[in-house]
Amino acid sequence: MKTKEELPECPVATTVSLIGSKWKLLIMRNLLARPWRFNELQKSLDGVSQKVLTDSLRSMESDGIIVRTVYPEVPPRVEYSLSELGESMRPIIKSMEEWGLDYKKNM
Repeated sequence: MKTKEELPECPVATTVSLIGSKWKLLIMRNLLARPWRFNELQKSLDGVSQKVLTDSLRSMESDGIIVRTVYPEVPPRVEYSLSELGESMRPIIKSMEEWGLDYKKNM
């Protein structure tokens, strides 16, 4: 997790630095519905490489936005879900969805 000193002064820039990439937003969109496994996420995000997905998930976990749960099974099962902090982004993502729908409708 970044320290306050490492975050931008502007609150909008702070939000963008945490979830502003295309893939992070789409990962969050998926995780709003339910927990996902890595391969499920990769298949649902057309065009994302394994490295970019791994880096995005690690970054989001480090920032406290998602939770990585490893189940003690053979073979190991890992699921990603939104943390409480990540859940707090639900209204923002919902607003983005509504804006996108309105934009497409009014084109």
